[in-house]
Amino acid sequence: MSEYRIAVLVGSLRRDSLNRGLANATIKLGPPEFSFDLIRLDDLPPYNQDDDKTPAEAVTRFKTEVSAAQGLMFVTPEYNRSVPGVLKNAIDQGSRPYGQSAWLGKPAGIMGASRGAPGTSMAQQHLRNVLAHLDVPTMGQPEVFFQAREGTFDAEGNLVSADATKLLQRWMDRYVAWVKRFAG
Repeated sequence: MSEYRIAVLVGSLRRDSLNRGLANATIKLGPPEFSFDLIRLDDLPPYNQDDDKTPAEAVTRFKTEVSAAQGLMFVTPEYNRSVPGVLKNAIDQGSRPYGQSAWLGKPAGIMGASRGAPGTSMAQQHLRNVLAHLDVPTMGQPEVFFQAREGTFDAEGNLVSADATKLLQRWMDRYVAWVKRFAG
């Protein structure tokens, strides 16, 4: 395969989200044969099984975008020691109706940023559990529990720290190999 489309799901809706910044900084490190599409989550209605037969236009768009991707990149904050509701709702919308999951077999990578030292470790572990149930092969190493501080990103969204850039480049290199292994 010469081109790999990656669906990027950021679990934060905030305009100046640390995780959106982390996603954008990481995307810049990808190889030319990879394209990264930030998938919109904020317009998805709460999942309701009653809507399975007539999904909202936003749900149809979302599932089409995820289905078209060869890989998944999750970048999530941690809310109350788990994933944000907006991300869990998107996962539920993409997995339904039963037997029509957009996630099935797509290779995934997970990372997250927070101001706290533990990063997003609990949210990532919960996300791994959900993705395992959905038969999404998820890269285990390297893990990125990114602690973002004031001045982590410059005005253009680039990482300021060379060490942080090296960490994310190592993650991206491994992620590229992971996607090619499953989607190539």
